[in-house]
Amino acid sequence: MSRPRTGGLSPFERLRSRWEDEDLVCPECGYDDAEGRWLAATAGDRVQYRHLCPSCGHVRRRTFRLDGE
Repeated sequence: MSRPRTGGLSPFERLRSRWEDEDLVCPECGYDDAEGRWLAATAGDRVQYRHLCPSCGHVRRRTFRLDGE
């Protein structure tokens, strides 16, 4: 299911929105979490995205490190 695009989103919000449109199928069990969400958390120099499969509990993480340069 495609989600509506809205203007004014940060680059991190746009990335999360893209994953929610394209990457919610669990690589472990194949469950398609059509209504799922990637959650984001920041910790200093990192942004970590996380998706929990509601079927099998598998947690996927994607971490981006922010460089000061």
